[in-house]
Amino acid sequence: MTQLSENLQKLDGFLARFRETGILNQIGGEALPAASGNWFDTLSPTDGSVICQVARGAADDIDRAAAAAKAAFPGWRDLGGTERRKILHRVADAIVARAEEIALCEAWDSGQPLRFMSKAALRGAENFRFFADKAPSARDGKALPSGGLMNITGRVPIGPVGVITPWNTPFMLSTWKIAPALAAGCTIVHKPAEFSPLTARLLVEMAEEAGLPKGVWNLVNGMGEEAGKALTEHPAIKAIAFVGESRTGSQIMAQGAASLKRVHFELGGKNPVIVFADSDLERALDAAVFMIYSLNGERCTSSSRLLIEQGIAEEFEARLAERANKVKIGHPLDPATEIGPLIHPTHLDKVCSYFDIAKEEGAVIAAGGERPDGPGWFVRPTLFTGANNQMRIAQEEIFGPVLTALRFADEAEALQIANDTDYGLTAYLWTSDVTRAMRMTERLEAGMIWVNSENVRHLPTPFGGVKASGIGRDGGDWSFEFFMEQKHIGFATGPNKVPRLGGE
Repeated sequence: MTQLSENLQKLDGFLARFRETGILNQIGGEALPAASGNWFDTLSPTDGSVICQVARGAADDIDRAAAAAKAAFPGWRDLGGTERRKILHRVADAIVARAEEIALCEAWDSGQPLRFMSKAALRGAENFRFFADKAPSARDGKALPSGGLMNITGRVPIGPVGVITPWNTPFMLSTWKIAPALAAGCTIVHKPAEFSPLTARLLVEMAEEAGLPKGVWNLVNGMGEEAGKALTEHPAIKAIAFVGESRTGSQIMAQGAASLKRVHFELGGKNPVIVFADSDLERALDAAVFMIYSLNGERCTSSSRLLIEQGIAEEFEARLAERANKVKIGHPLDPATEIGPLIHPTHLDKVCSYFDIAKEEGAVIAAGGERPDGPGWFVRPTLFTGANNQMRIAQEEIFGPVLTALRFADEAEALQIANDTDYGLTAYLWTSDVTRAMRMTERLEAGMIWVNSENVRHLPTPFGGVKASGIGRDGGDWSFEFFMEQKHIGFATGPNKVPRLGGE
């Protein structure tokens, strides 16, 4: 039996119960169908087959989930940080124990290759452990003495929060938001993306089996315009953490305005990887290939624009096209696969539409630019050359394995091209000149910059973007700043004279 056949057999066992019951919502500790009785199908991108049915939650389900989160909030808020830490560590243990199930289900549901999803499951456990260990100190503040006053600060959880997660690497990104919310003492209503709902159900089950009190974490599946909109507008929900498209983030901000909701947005990107002639070109090539063609190119931090110095551009682009043509496309459960199918036919159509746009704009398709024969929503790794930064292929987020190469003459032009976009999530800089790196990183309009490196996530550091790429930061204490309110208390330290009004 091949490894692919063995993985398919294991997957079939994991999915058997979902085929029988469907994926249910979880509200107040109960597994429930949608109040309306409606369902929708989740499909595998590999062959378009129906995986199972999913409860199609809407406003009534969100209302019930928000009420459950509100009722559970005082108890979870008042539970000591040490106790919350123990529970969250047990959740992490459960993730590790079921990592294979999570990875296989996520790969089949999302089309992401198993080689990446197996790591994503374990990264989810790391997220829970990291924030679990910070739970006991999450509410710590500062002592700020002043004349006649001892000023102290502290933090308290903001209350029930909404978490809306995307369809790309959904398990890991869910833990990234939910773990700090729980560590802070917030309760949750989670609305996962409708295209990839499987592992969100696994995750909430693991949390409650690990001892998380009922109602602390509620799950409502459904469509963005139904369940998502109801969540962003619900008065009991104090904040919304969202990962997804910039356009959707704008809609959420408008929907939450009436109740003055706090929002945290991790949105889109059109991220440059800037390669100077003095860089380690072999490593830069490896990083450029990895950061656009891994994870099917379906991630916000992908380096979708290559800015290459003119003197080395022709050779670098030729080598890049050769590498793109060798990236292995295949079944997502095959350990050898490097690119799997895109998430949904609607998204496939969007990505493929840019092949015609590139031709119309006068760019060259140096690699890919087509769908392979056969079932599933696959697309070949693609490279556009001969482009300029005014083209749509250089400005719009394609969100697939598609790279646009742009040439620059000098440092000033590289900086101008890099910043000439609505987005500002990440940038990647390759050079051996330390002073140039310092100049460039100071002026690049991006929330995160890696120098001579691919994207390497370090949990204590801030993660987030500028411009249309987001609002707020994840990671370390920055996550708690979103999920908690600051409180100041001033104690008089002596017989301060209070100004008297209306007296003699």
